[in-house]
Amino acid sequence: MINFPSGTRIWLVAGVTDMRKSFNGLGELVQYALEENPFSGHLFIFRGCRGDMVKILWADADGLCLFTQRLKEGLFVWPMAHDGKIAITRSQLAMLLDKLDWRQPKTPRFNSLTML
Repeated sequence: MINFPSGTRIWLVAGVTDMRKSFNGLGELVQYALEENPFSGHLFIFRGCRGDMVKILWADADGLCLFTQRLKEGLFVWPMAHDGKIAITRSQLAMLLDKLDWRQPKTPRFNSLTML
């Protein structure tokens, strides 16, 4: 995982996105649909309609970066909102990319028998 500067916000873009879009198309979505600056240094995460691919748009000091992850099996857990953006934490991002339900993380329960 790349270490992002402190203060970096992570935004899930609600709804589905045309995964044929690249830097310019995703940047326009950020700028006009979300009314955010794509060069702000924040991460913007987009999901395709099938749910097996995400694209992450991020601007660092050198320019825009575009990361893509496509799953062989399963789907990314995504919120039910149809528009707008949802802020998540770095740990929730890690869970999202690992196909875990980041919306309601569960703490493991231990009892005395499992510790033996």
